[in-house]
Amino acid sequence: MTATKASPLADFNPAVAPEVFALCPDYCALSIVAHEVTNSTAHPEVAALGEAIGRSWSRPTWAEAHLESWRAAYRSFGARPHRTPSSAEALLKRLAADGHLPSINAAVDLYNAISVGYATPVGGENIAAYVGHPRLIRAAGHEPFDTVKDGIAQVEIVPAGEVVWCDDRGVTCRRWNWRQGVRTRIEASTRQMWFVLERLEPMPVVALLEAGQLLVSTLAQMSPGASIRTTFISREGSIRNP
Repeated sequence: MTATKASPLADFNPAVAPEVFALCPDYCALSIVAHEVTNSTAHPEVAALGEAIGRSWSRPTWAEAHLESWRAAYRSFGARPHRTPSSAEALLKRLAADGHLPSINAAVDLYNAISVGYATPVGGENIAAYVGHPRLIRAAGHEPFDTVKDGIAQVEIVPAGEVVWCDDRGVTCRRWNWRQGVRTRIEASTRQMWFVLERLEPMPVVALLEAGQLLVSTLAQMSPGASIRTTFISREGSIRNP
């Protein structure tokens, strides 16, 4: 069957496979779909948030334990978190080393700042680049992943058992949330976006929802005309807020 490219305005429904919940039953996520976002290379609200988080944000008391839970999750499918850490840990290490977060564009800078502030992995994707809907699965061992090494575009085949986000065309993010592919990255010109905030114990669910609300409210400041929808995903199912 030939895959059909999902319309940016169609429902965008991420799903988590049972085998992922078997690895981490406490895993849950907040999916945020935003249409007609006015993105740019930079935005003052995002810059202010990033500066506040980088300089004066108090790291949650559960932050280190949450990062350790992600290390354990990575080990559960054979990854080595000291070599390929979760996206949140990688950003925190970069902040500690450089004293500031990298600046990509307003939307990416926003979700990176929230990831650091809440010590939780946050990803952002270009819905228009998707073929079908996002799924969090354990790879079968044949899925392609587009990446860049030493400035050269390459396609890797993901090993069986690795936890990955994917669509009908291939893997969009390797090792759960370690490295994003090139195809679905958010650029300054992107207007249809999907964000996913991911949580394990002991991060409180209320903190996940708070982080999501901060992302939504800042997106709304960037783009007053944007349409934004959130969905809470857990082992018990999905709960959507319009």
